[in-house]
Formats: sequence, structure tokens, C-alpha cells
Amino acid sequence: MKKIDQLEAQVVELLSGVYSNLYRFKDQEITLEVAPNNLIELMTKLAKHEKLAFSQCQDVCGIDYLTYKEQQDEKPADAPRFAAVYHLLSVKHNWRIRVKCFAENNEFPVIPSVIDIWSSVNWFEREAFDMFGIIFDGHPDLRRILTDYGFIGHPFRKDFPLSGYMEMRYDEEQKRVVYQAVTIEPRVVTPRIIREEHYGGRN
Repeated sequence: MKKIDQLEAQVVELLSGVYSNLYRFKDQEITLEVAPNNLIELMTKLAKHEKLAFSQCQDVCGIDYLTYKEQQDEKPADAPRFAAVYHLLSVKHNWRIRVKCFAENNEFPVIPSVIDIWSSVNWFEREAFDMFGIIFDGHPDLRRILTDYGFIGHPFRKDFPLSGYMEMRYDEEQKRVVYQAVTIEPRVVTPRIIREEHYGGRN
């Protein structure tokens, strides 16, 4: 039996009913989908049960599914938009698993913090909050970590304008830096490629 088969058997035996979906990616990695109200129970068992022993959470990523597969007619208009993805490692058993949790509210996405299970997620959750606007309920210090103080919006949201919402400039009359609404019109930037003659050995 392959290692991934062993892991799936343990997950089905120990966690059945806690997660909502289980699938594999290219037969290399198992992904569990879980509702926010079951996230803490699932993560606690993944971390604490000796048969699983996922002692490390190596990353937490935010995802915005706003335009994901939008060309498919079967995607409902109210489909969950924001998710947090957790990458876990068991040093004891030398296996990995991925956990995906969709926020239930697209306007105000909230997902429970798992910082009490893995303290290493502190900055990971702050990054997902800063970039995607996902609120991690229970995080002790949920502040921006990459954008500047006073920054408006969340840069990795797919509807965030490329030029942002605010700009700053030095005002000669006031003798200080002032903030104002962006005056640049949004536009699609197309890179211009210039190659020398006979580029790539062509005559």
C-alpha cells in the first residue's frame, strides 16, 4: 500500500463526518474541504492524534475564486468566493495534507484562527488578512503585515484596481504629504517587446 493510501485510510477512519470533501491531486496530495464551524475540530485531530501527527502548519494561503472557472455555466452566482488553504506536515509519519476552508460570507469572509493549534500561523494569517481581507476569528493581533498604514483595500482580491484607491503626494502649500483619491485612469498595460534583427539566429 502506498503512503498516500495509508494516509487516506487513517483520515477516513478518524475524521469521517468532520470534513465535507476529500480528493487527490494527481495522486500525490490529499485535500480536505471543511466548513468553518468544523475547522478547529478537524485541525485539532490532525495535529494531536498520534496516527496523524501533523505537528507543523507550513503555510496558510488566501484564495479569491471570484473569476475561477467563470466560463462554466454551472457555477452559481452565490458560490463561495474566499478560502484559506493550510499546508500541513507530519514529521513523525513523513506525509503531507492540504486543508481548504471556504468562508461562508463573501461580503465579510470569516474563518476561525488556528493559532492555538500551531503558533507558526500568526504571520501567515495576518498576510491572508492583509492581501485578501479574510478575517481570522480568534487571532490575537490581526493587523496588516505587508501594506502601509492607512492602506485601503486588499491587493490580491481580483476586483482590486491595479492603481489602488488612494495616492499620496507632497503638497507645496501645506508643506506636507497628503492623501487623495487616485487620479490615474485604470488601463490595461501591454508590454512592448523589441528584438534586434536576426534575434535567435534567424536570417
